[in-house]
Amino acid sequence: MPLRTLDARSASTVETLCELIVPGSSRVGPVVYVDAVLAGMPPEARAGALAAIDALADAAARGADALAEQERTPEFALVRALAVEAYYSDFVAPGRDASGAWAEIDFDPPLAAGIVKDWSYMGIA
Repeated sequence: MPLRTLDARSASTVETLCELIVPGSSRVGPVVYVDAVLAGMPPEARAGALAAIDALADAAARGADALAEQERTPEFALVRALAVEAYYSDFVAPGRDASGAWAEIDFDPPLAAGIVKDWSYMGIA
């Protein structure tokens, strides 16, 4: 699926950040979700989110300990929110052969079993 907002470098950074913040999340394709969220943001908010991703790129490339040094920054808070939402919303990118977070955390209330997850409102088909 082509990305609408993230370039290759930013997409790679988002993938790394998501995996460092929510270990195991890369299997569901969080970059697709984050890209869709960014595409739906007003331009000023999108620019701020992209700047936050860029601000954390160096730390992400150096690993979990380097990223931990950024955990109290506004940039980290924003990216952490995106990473957590991308995973725990039970998103699985089209074409990924993976189960979502709900199965992993055993979230199985009766009403959730009947939910059909349709991400088309975000431009994801």
